[in-house]
Amino acid sequence: MDDEFRQQVMEKLRRGEDLPAEWARELFPPERREYELVYHGKEREEEILAGTMAVPLQPVATFGSNGDEWHNMLVFGDNLQAMRTLLRMKERGELSNADGTPGVRLVYIDPPFATRQEFRGPHDQKAYQDKIAGSRFLEFIRQRLILFRELLSDDGCIYLHLDYRKVHYVRLLMDEIFGEQNMLNQIIWQRTAAHNDPGKYGCVHDTILLYRKGATWTWNAPKMRQSQTYIDKFFVYAESPDGKTWIKLKKGQEYPIGWRRYRLGNLRSPHPRPNLMYNYKGYPHPKNGWSIRPERMRELDEQNLLHFPPSRKGRIQNKQYLDSSIDNKSVSDTWLGISPIQAQSTEKQNYPTQKPEALLARIIEASSHSGDIVLDAFAGSGTTCAVAEKLRRRWVGIDCGKLAIYTMQKRMLTLKAKIGNKGRPLRPKPFTLYNAGLYDFSMLSALPWEDWKFFALRLFGCREETHHIGGIGLQGKLKGASVLVFNHHENEGRRIDEETIRDIHAAVGNKIGRRFFVIAPRAVFDFQQDYIDLDGVRYYALRIPYSIINELHRRDFTALLQPSDEDNVNNVVEAWGFDFIHPPDVAWDAGIGKTKGELIERAFLHVKRFSSQADIAGADSDSRPEALSMLMLDYDFNGEVFDFDSVFFGHQLEETGWRAWFPVEELGDNVMAVFIDIHGNEAREVIPRSEFRRVSRRRSRTKAQSKRER
Repeated sequence: MDDEFRQQVMEKLRRGEDLPAEWARELFPPERREYELVYHGKEREEEILAGTMAVPLQPVATFGSNGDEWHNMLVFGDNLQAMRTLLRMKERGELSNADGTPGVRLVYIDPPFATRQEFRGPHDQKAYQDKIAGSRFLEFIRQRLILFRELLSDDGCIYLHLDYRKVHYVRLLMDEIFGEQNMLNQIIWQRTAAHNDPGKYGCVHDTILLYRKGATWTWNAPKMRQSQTYIDKFFVYAESPDGKTWIKLKKGQEYPIGWRRYRLGNLRSPHPRPNLMYNYKGYPHPKNGWSIRPERMRELDEQNLLHFPPSRKGRIQNKQYLDSSIDNKSVSDTWLGISPIQAQSTEKQNYPTQKPEALLARIIEASSHSGDIVLDAFAGSGTTCAVAEKLRRRWVGIDCGKLAIYTMQKRMLTLKAKIGNKGRPLRPKPFTLYNAGLYDFSMLSALPWEDWKFFALRLFGCREETHHIGGIGLQGKLKGASVLVFNHHENEGRRIDEETIRDIHAAVGNKIGRRFFVIAPRAVFDFQQDYIDLDGVRYYALRIPYSIINELHRRDFTALLQPSDEDNVNNVVEAWGFDFIHPPDVAWDAGIGKTKGELIERAFLHVKRFSSQADIAGADSDSRPEALSMLMLDYDFNGEVFDFDSVFFGHQLEETGWRAWFPVEELGDNVMAVFIDIHGNEAREVIPRSEFRRVSRRRSRTKAQSKRER
C-alpha cells in the first residue's frame, strides 16, 4: 500500500464515509495458495459473505396445517440472497435437522450450465450460450458454493451436477472452497445410450462432483441389483435345498425349482501367510495359505458356505448365494441404468432439464437420513423436493423462475408415493411458498407491528437493537447508526415531513454520528428527497416500497428476469437487491372458435393489451409485447389452489396473434389465468366459462391486425 492510497483511506474514514468495494483487494490481499484458479472479478470470501444481502422471506401461501414444527420451504427469488437469509436462520437455530444438528445435511444442485441447449450464433453456426459466460459464470457458481459450505452441517455434503463444458473449472473452485482432501467422488452418469455428435465421440454422460464439508460425513452405502448378464456370467452353480448336491450350469441351462444359485469367492491369501498354511478336510492349502483362520473356516462350513470340489486336488472356495446378493451390488462412481425422463414417463413435468427421480433417490438415500434437510437452490421442476418428501426428508427448494415455482407447487400437491411417481397418492407434509426479494406491499402493510418491525429491519439489513436516544425509542442499527422504524398502525394518519426530521434532530442530533435512518411506508413521507442534511447529520428516508439510495449499497439493484422463450427457461439469472410487486395492466377477451384450416373448435384467451408496471431502479413501465414473459392457465380452477394446466411463452403467443388456444372439453366452470411479466410480477384473472362465447372466423383477427391493435 503506497502513501497516497493510505492517505485516501484515512481521509474517507475521517469523514465517516464507506470505503469503495473495489479497494478491498488492496486493503486485504487474498491469501496466497500453492495453486488456485485465477480469473477477472474474483472476490474475497469475506466480501461475499459480508456483502450479500439477506433478503427477508415473505410467506405467500402455506399448504397443509402449519404449527410451530418445521415446515418445508419453497422460495421464489435469487438463490444467493435467499441462502444468506437461510444462513441467518441457521445462526439463530431455526434451520436444523430432525436430530437437532444445525444446518443442511445435503445439497444437490444442477446449475444452468448443464442445460446442453444449442442456439444459433453469428453466421448461423451452432453456439452454446448462457447469460453469464466465462469468468462471470465461475464467480456466479463460486459465490453460491461459499454459501452452500456455510449452510451445510459439519457432517454434510454437496453434489454438484454439470456437463462436460465447465466441470474442470468448477472442480478447482470446489477444491479451494471445500478443500481438495474433502473431494469424495467424480461420478459419471450415463444419461443416454447413444448420441450422434458429428466429428467427435458422442457425449452420453454428465458429471456429478461429490464433496464433504468436514472429516466425517453422512454415508449410507448404496446398493443396486445385479444385471442378468452379470448373473449369467458369474452365478454358474446351483445346489439342492438340502445342500448335498450341486451342479455347474451351462449357458441357458434351467435348474430345479427350489435350488439355490451361487457363485464362488476366493479364500486364498494374496501374500505368503505361513501361520495360515493348513489343510482342511483333506484339501491342501493354496500356495500362499488361506486368508482366514481355521476357526472361521469351520464356521463357514457349518453354515454351508463352502464349496468343495470333487477332486481333493481342487481348492475350497466360499459360496455367495444369488438370492442374498442380487440386490446387494455396491454402487461404483459410474452410474449406468438410470434413464433420463422419457416422453411417456409418469414423472414427466414438461420442464426442460428435468432429472429422473431414481437419480435423486440414490443421492438422497446415500447421503442423508430421515428428517434431514435437503437443499436444492436451482430446484427447477422440483425433483429433489419430490424425492426428499417421499423419503421422509425435510426440504428447501429455491428458484428464480415463476414457471419452476408453479411447476413445483403443482408437483408437490399431486405426488405419488413411489419413486417414478407411481403408486398411491401421497399427501405432502406442510410446506410454505415464500417470496425473497420481490414482495407484496399490501400484505406487508397489514402485518402487526412486531412483524412489520421485524420485516422492515431485515429488509434493509439492519440489526435489531432496541435503544433510546434523547427520549426517542429506536429499534435497530445499520452500519453502526441508529434506525427508527415508524409504527404506522399506532400513528395512523400521521405524516413524516421535513419538520418531523428537524424535531428528531433537535432530540438526537448531538448524540449520534453522521447518519440516522427512518423506515416507513412510502406514503407516510411528505418529502421526495432520499435524505435531509442537518448540521452534518444525514437523515435517510428508507421507503417501503423502496426508492433506491445507491450510496448505501455495494451496487445498483437488478431485477429477476423471466424467460419469454422455452429454450431460455434455465438461463443463468442473477438479481441483487429487492423490489415490490407491481401487477401488470392487462386487457383480454375469450371465446371459442377455429383457426384457418382447422375443423375442430377450440377455446382461446386473447391478450389484447399488456403493460408491465415494474419500476425497479427507477425504470419506467414497459408496455412492449416483449414485457409479457408467459401466460399460465388452469382450465378448471377450484377456487383455492392454482393448478396450472398449460404455459404459453411470450414468443408463442406472438406467433398466434396473442391467443392461447386449448381444447374446449378442458373448460371447467372457471379458468384461472396468470399473466407474468419479465420481472416476475403477476396479474391474475378468474374467468367464468360464460366468457368463452363462440365467435365466427371473420371476427378472428390476424397476427398483423393484433399487432396493430397493440
